[in-house]
Amino acid sequence: MPDKVQTEEGAVFRPRFGPDGLIVAVVADAGDGTLLMVAHMNADALAATLSTGVAHYWSRSRGALWRKGESSGHEQTVSEIRTDCDQDVLQLRVTTGATGANCHTGRRSCFYRIVRPSADGTTALVFDEADLPRFDPGEVYLGN
Repeated sequence: MPDKVQTEEGAVFRPRFGPDGLIVAVVADAGDGTLLMVAHMNADALAATLSTGVAHYWSRSRGALWRKGESSGHEQTVSEIRTDCDQDVLQLRVTTGATGANCHTGRRSCFYRIVRPSADGTTALVFDEADLPRFDPGEVYLGN
């Protein structure tokens, strides 16, 4: 492991990928800071993002590299990448295309439901009415 002081206080970018070769990428809106999604990157996805300025991720479900928006057209342009003190998490600040949608459900954010515990001990998910779908996923992802 690299020197802790250099990792935490140095100027050298040394992303720490996990044993699976992935690093967590927390994605926020560059304008207002809204949390949009959480994804994973491998070294190739990070390199592609750095070289193109467009967010690329590693899809764990598909086992493949993907450019955000390659199917939907809702590309994320990266304005800034930050890393945490341990360099094992990335934060991307992005702008999204015309619809502003980032979630495959058509919404701006993947975090469109609120967890609400109730007095009877059950827990429900309540939809955030401010984050309604901006496109029809059935039309956009037809055949995908």
